[in-house]
Amino acid sequence: MARVPDSLRGQIVTPGDRRYAQLRSTYTRSASPAAVLLPKTTAQVVDALRYAREQRLPIAVRSGGHGLSGASSNNGGVVIDLSMLNRVQVIDERAGLVRVEAGARWANVAKALAPYGLVISSGDYGGVGVGGLATGGGVGWLVRAHGLTIDRVRAVEVVLADGTLVRADADHEPELFWLVRGAGAGAGIVVAFEIEAAEQRNVGVVQLVVEAHPDGRTVREWTSCLSQAPRELSAAAVVFAEGRSVLMSITAVVAAESLRRTRPAVEPLLAIGKVLEHRTDLLPYPTLVPTAHLNPNVGQQRGTTTNGLFTALDEAGARAVTRAVTGPGRATIQLRSLGGAVNDVASDATAYPHRHQDTLIVASVFAPQADAALNAAWRAAGARADGAYVNFESRPDPAAFARIYPGETGARVRRLWKRYDPDGVFRSALLTGQPDRAAQPNRAAQPSRAGQVDRAAQPSRAAQPSRSAQPSGSGQPHRRRRRPR
Repeated sequence: MARVPDSLRGQIVTPGDRRYAQLRSTYTRSASPAAVLLPKTTAQVVDALRYAREQRLPIAVRSGGHGLSGASSNNGGVVIDLSMLNRVQVIDERAGLVRVEAGARWANVAKALAPYGLVISSGDYGGVGVGGLATGGGVGWLVRAHGLTIDRVRAVEVVLADGTLVRADADHEPELFWLVRGAGAGAGIVVAFEIEAAEQRNVGVVQLVVEAHPDGRTVREWTSCLSQAPRELSAAAVVFAEGRSVLMSITAVVAAESLRRTRPAVEPLLAIGKVLEHRTDLLPYPTLVPTAHLNPNVGQQRGTTTNGLFTALDEAGARAVTRAVTGPGRATIQLRSLGGAVNDVASDATAYPHRHQDTLIVASVFAPQADAALNAAWRAAGARADGAYVNFESRPDPAAFARIYPGETGARVRRLWKRYDPDGVFRSALLTGQPDRAAQPNRAAQPSRAGQVDRAAQPSRAAQPSRSAQPSGSGQPHRRRRRPR
């Protein structure tokens, strides 16, 4: 490696540095980059990008490192790690306007906004970085009430591939502003966002475990309940096999300040199957994305994941989803509610075009299972999908691009990626099918204990149903381990 610029002295980590072990990898992959750069300011990001380009090595950009594809690190290249750009500033309390730097984690954002009575619906895991989620979509605990995270972004600050710093909003650089809300990974390095937060202090949280019928009717009734529910209700569920039974573990979150408003909103969910466990709480929003999630990413959660978007799931589709859990491959299935405020936005308003679907379904398998098992489990359900979401795809390739950015959206994304990054510095494996920036899964070590238990998305240990297996945050499902009773 060449000599680092004076502005970054002490902020480059190479093999042999004691910090390297905790900075080399991502949540899902182990990696061995030649160097990790840790800029603290936007000017240093510009210097880091220039230095990285001069090395003529693969470049990866990381905000939190929680993304499924592992593209935020690499083998033998340079990683620009934005974790030191982590400031959260309320710039207009009355309007709820917040400036958030890309390296902040959502747990820190929630904690910083709590004294103001403000929330940003992000993912559902506090350790996720702002940058990756807020440029891909953002399906969080309040998604039906407040929309995707990108729907609340009002301006961005972007370092382009040539080192130019650009501020983009609806009136200035509108094409770049369109692009970074849904397809930002190929546009440049987004260093900060201005986001319109919503007023909210507490939320109603209901946790259920129900028996799911093997013919798919429980899955279908879940999707039907959520599609007809008031938009204050958002929910996620994990469907998994336990012995000969199929169980559904549900977390429902109501954007309400009282249990009196929470209980009626979730009542229909109590009728979709035999209820094995049930708990209702009124909790401060930061409890859902706690600072306890702020752990280093060291390749601890090896898995393979794909997803599909659905509208009005029919009997055959629901049966196929349930069969993904019980049949060959034995995937873990997550259901996430959409609709509500998400579908208020025009399909061409952002680079996330999926504005009519009501359910996101995510399928995952965990090591030692891999592609073949996931393909076997997901084939029938995936054939019925109507689109996909970029942040829940661990195998980026042109086929995935076509599902994520269909039709004219895809053509526009390609055109703008080329405009803002003509040399392909940030070129996505979605275009090439070659994950040259992504590291390889860690095949040598088993997942750590922390990576196996899905405690991350739980509001609190006390509130957890004993069989619950809640979805993780913004990007990676957690491997379920049966808990002692």
